[in-house]
Amino acid sequence: MRTPLVLRTAITSLLLAAVAVSPAAATTPDVSEAAHRGGAVPGDPLTGSGAVDRSVLTSADLLNGTASAPVADEAFAVPEQAAMPAHTFEGRLTLSGEATGGGLKEVRDDDNDLGDGDNPARHLPEISLEFTQTGSHLVPKVQGLVITGHPTWNLITGPGRVWRENGDNGWSRASFPFALVFRNHNCTQNGAMSFLFNRSSVSQVRYQVTQETCLSIKFDMWGQLPATYQPYRVHGAQGLRAAHAAEVGARLPTKPFEQLAVDYPGIDLARFGAGTGVTREHLTVYGLLYKGVNYVSGCQTRHGTYAFCGDMRLPSYSTAKTAFASVAHMRLAQKYGLQVGDQRIGNLIPEARRAAADWKNITLENALDMATGKYGSPDYMADEDTSMGAFLGSESLRDKMRAALQYDTKEAPGKRWIYHTSDTFLATRAMGAYLDKQGSRHRDAFSLLRDEVFAPLKLSAGTMTTLRTDNSPQGAPYGGYGLFWNTDDIAKVAKLLNNDNGKIGRNQVLHPKVLADTMQRNPADRGLPTANVPLLYNNSTWASAFPPAASGGCTYHVPFMSGFGGITVAMMPNGASYYYFSDNNEFAWGSAVRAAEKLGANC
Repeated sequence: MRTPLVLRTAITSLLLAAVAVSPAAATTPDVSEAAHRGGAVPGDPLTGSGAVDRSVLTSADLLNGTASAPVADEAFAVPEQAAMPAHTFEGRLTLSGEATGGGLKEVRDDDNDLGDGDNPARHLPEISLEFTQTGSHLVPKVQGLVITGHPTWNLITGPGRVWRENGDNGWSRASFPFALVFRNHNCTQNGAMSFLFNRSSVSQVRYQVTQETCLSIKFDMWGQLPATYQPYRVHGAQGLRAAHAAEVGARLPTKPFEQLAVDYPGIDLARFGAGTGVTREHLTVYGLLYKGVNYVSGCQTRHGTYAFCGDMRLPSYSTAKTAFASVAHMRLAQKYGLQVGDQRIGNLIPEARRAAADWKNITLENALDMATGKYGSPDYMADEDTSMGAFLGSESLRDKMRAALQYDTKEAPGKRWIYHTSDTFLATRAMGAYLDKQGSRHRDAFSLLRDEVFAPLKLSAGTMTTLRTDNSPQGAPYGGYGLFWNTDDIAKVAKLLNNDNGKIGRNQVLHPKVLADTMQRNPADRGLPTANVPLLYNNSTWASAFPPAASGGCTYHVPFMSGFGGITVAMMPNGASYYYFSDNNEFAWGSAVRAAEKLGANC
C-alpha cells in the first residue's frame, strides 16, 4: 500500500477525516428450544407465509451455482413474506478459497493499491466467524474491527437475519453485512453474504461488495465460495443475544427521510442530501436528528439498495477528532477537573520530552486546538497536505511518534491554528498517560470513551473498537480518525453533544463548561480562526458562523464534525443535527442548515 491514503490532497482537506473457540461443546443446538429464543428483538417474530417470489440467489443458485457478477443488493434482504426460520444457526461458519476465488471490477484506484492479477487486495481475507441466533436475528460473536493478518484487508462483521422461504426446499436462509477495512486506513467497503443452512450443513456462501465510503479506492467484488458449518454452543451466547436485543431496542426512533416533510410541513427536502451539492452517486447516506427522531435516507449502492442500511459501517475519519478526542477530554474533565486540559504534553509523553524541551510548555488543550506553535507552513492545510504523509502512512507506534514530532517551534502555543492530525494523536496518547497517572483501570483514552460514554449511550457493538498502531488490538489508538459508525451511533453522539448537554440519563458524563465551549455556547471562547478560511476550531471541533437570513434573524454558530472525503455532522442551535457520509470531496451542507431553520429558531 502506498503511503498517504488518508487526508492527502488540498481539496480533500477542505473543511476537514475470528476469534478461535475451543470446540469443547461440539453439539448441535436444540432447534425446538433455540430457534425462537430472544424474541424480544424488535422486528420479531417474522409473520410472513414464506411464499417468496425469488429469482435471484435461489436455493439452486446457492447450492450449485457460481457468481459471475454482482446481483441486486435487495436479494440479500429479508423479503416481505419471510417466515421464521426452521433451524437455529449457532457455531462457526468457515469459508474456503478466499485467496483465489471471486472477481473484482475497479471503479477507482488512485494509487494502484488493488494491484493486478491475483493481488491479495482483490480477494477476501480468510473468514471464519462464530454466530449465535436470537429469533430471526443472526448475531456475530465479534462485531468490531478484526485484525485478519491479510496484507490489505481487515474485517468488520455486522448482525444479520435468518428466515425461511418455501422455495428453499426445507433449508433456512441467512444473510449478514460485512465491511472490508483497508489496513492502517479508515476506508470502509460495504458488502453482504448469504447462504442456506440446516442443522448440520451450509450451502455455498455468496458475497459481494458494492459500496464504500472511500475517496481513493472504489470497486465491486463478488464471489461464491464453499463453506463449512461447525454447530456448537458458542461461549457467552446468552450474553450476546441479550446485548443485541438491548442495543436494537435502544436505537433512536427512525423514520424515512421523506417523512420529515410530513411531520414538519414546509421544510424543503430538496436542500438536503444531493440537493446540497453532494453528487448523488458518491453519497452513502444522510439523515437529520430532530426531537429524538432519526430521519434517515436509504443506503444506495451501485447495485440497488443496501440490505442492511441500519447496520452499514460508516468510517469516522476526522469526525473522530470530535467524537473521540474531544469527547474523551470532556469525560476526563468531568472525572478529574478542568485542570486536565492544562496538563503538559512533555510531562505525559516521554518521546515528546526527548524530542524537544518546549513540549513541557504545550498543554493537552493546545494539542486539541491544533495550536502547539510547531508547524512547517502557516498556510491553510499546507502541512496536512504536504508533510503529513509520513505520519498518516506509518503503522508502527515508533514511526508514527517520530513523524508526529517532526515540526519545529515557530511561535508560542495557543496562538495559531495549524491543522495536524498528528496533534490529535499526541493529545490522545497524553490522555492515556494521564489516566495511568490517576491509577485508572482504563488502558488508554479509547477504553475510557468506550466504557464510560459509548457503552452507556448504547452504541452498536461495531463501534466499540478503533484503528490502532502496529495493526494490533494492543496498539495505541489513533484518536484523529479510525472509528466506525452506523446511523444510530452518529445520531446518538450528536444528541449527547447538542441536545442532552453531556448527560446520559441523569448522569453528567461530560464536563458542562468544556462542552459549552466546544459547542459555541460561550461567546467568550469561540476558538481559533482557521487561517484564511472563515471557520473556527475549538477543542477538536469546527464551527461556522451563519449570518442573518434575508428574512432577518441573528448570526449564529454551528459546530460541526468533519471527515475526509466528504463527511459532515452539523449540530444546530435549534437542536437539529444534520449528517451525511460521502466520498467525492464535497463539503456542502449550508443549504441544509438554512432549510432546517424551518424547524426552530437558531437565535
